[in-house]
Formats: sequence, structure tokens, C-alpha cells
Amino acid sequence: MTGTRLSPGLSPASSEKRVSRRGGISLWRQIADVLRAEVIGGTWSADMPLPSEAALAQRFGVNRHTLRRALAVLADEGLVRSDQGRGTFVTAERLSYPIGRRTRFSEIVSRQTRAPGGQLVASRIEPAPAWIAEHLSLAGKASLVRLETLSVADGVPISTSVSWFSAERFPALVAAYAETGSITAALARHGVSDYFRRWTKVRARPAEPAEMERLLLPRGASVLAADALNEDGEGVPVHFSETTFAADRIELFIEPEKPAAKR
Repeated sequence: MTGTRLSPGLSPASSEKRVSRRGGISLWRQIADVLRAEVIGGTWSADMPLPSEAALAQRFGVNRHTLRRALAVLADEGLVRSDQGRGTFVTAERLSYPIGRRTRFSEIVSRQTRAPGGQLVASRIEPAPAWIAEHLSLAGKASLVRLETLSVADGVPISTSVSWFSAERFPALVAAYAETGSITAALARHGVSDYFRRWTKVRARPAEPAEMERLLLPRGASVLAADALNEDGEGVPVHFSETTFAADRIELFIEPEKPAAKR
């Protein structure tokens, strides 16, 4: 959301249309109109908290019940969201996230003029469980690189992932990711110049406590959980992942595969 921010020293109350107890328009509706104009006008940027309910009630000279009714209108319109225990926040524009043969977080975010980032949360070498070994076409006793990461756009958490790679094929993957913040760049350092999505499975579910903490989600929030398998240009699996997206910050859509060119 863009717009002209208030100059230092100029409070919102000094620039707003006055709330009147006369004229036949309810107070909560007048307050909603004022706050709506400020949100759309950019007084508060995306994911920025509004002043507390107590501060807003004092600003408009109303009780909290009236103030909450005004905020509920804005929430119904999708302009703000209420995070229990944290306050009311301006709703960020959802990130459009296409899933196709080449799905790259950094490229997707950059195309929408937002700054991508990847953070290493944890890593370790572990024996391959049978089901992951099967996905990656590895022998049952193979070792895996397990990578836990957090992906952000303009500093806002978008997704958290657990990824697995062959430890034999990608021995320095953790160091490469820690340095670059990019799985694509880390794989390139191991000779995988490009890779492609073989399949993706998506489901909705309630967020788990660790996910709520990493993604800064309120209690009761929902997430989109996506399992995915990527392969190299030779069709050999290189990367299996379980990714959890903040459902209210992202819009997934499936890109149809382009038909092969006619000869």
C-alpha cells in the first residue's frame, strides 16, 4: 500500500475528518471511514501495527466497543487483521506464488518488486528414512543433508521449509546455503545448473506451534503445507522438501505445463 506518510509532528487526529455525534452517521462507521482512508493512503505500511485499541479509542473519544466495531469492518474488508495478543495489523498484499516446472522463491518475489531472503534455521546429517530415500532414489542406508530454512519477502516471513538432499552428492550444501541464502545457488555449486519440479502436493491445516513462532502467526492460524520433489536435467531427484506457507500472505496458483513445440 502506498501513499503520502504524515509529516513528523502531525498526528492523524489533526489531519482527519472530525468524528461527529450529530448528522445521523454512527460513530463506528465514521471511525471506519477515517481509518480506511489512512490505511489506503499509506499512513501505515503493510504488516505495520495500528495504535493500540486504547490509543485509538482515546483519539476518537469513544469506548472500546465502538472502536472494535469499526476495526471489525476493516477486517471484513481485508484491510487489517487482528493477531491475538499482538494487536491489529495492516494486511499485506498477498504474494502470488506460481507452481510450475521451475519454481524459484527468489525469482517469484523479485518479479513482484519485493526483496527475497533466505535464512538458515538449522541443519544436520541424518540417516535417510525409507520414504525419503524412495523419493530421492537412494539406497536405504544413505545419509541425508537436512536443511531447515525460513524464506522472507521484504523481511516478512512467507514460508518455512525442511529440505533433504543426498549427503554424498551435496557434501558442502549447508555451507553454500548459509553463504548464499539460496538453494538454487547452493545446488549450482555442486554442478546442478538447473532443476525442475517433478510434483507438488498441497494441503491446508492448522499451524503448529513452531510454525506460528517462525512465521509470526496468531493462534488458530491456518497454513498451506506443500510437499515437493525436484529433479535435475537428467531426471534424477535432487531435492525433497516440506514447505509451510503463511496462508494469509500467499496465493498459490498452478502454472500449466507448456505444450511441446511442434516440429
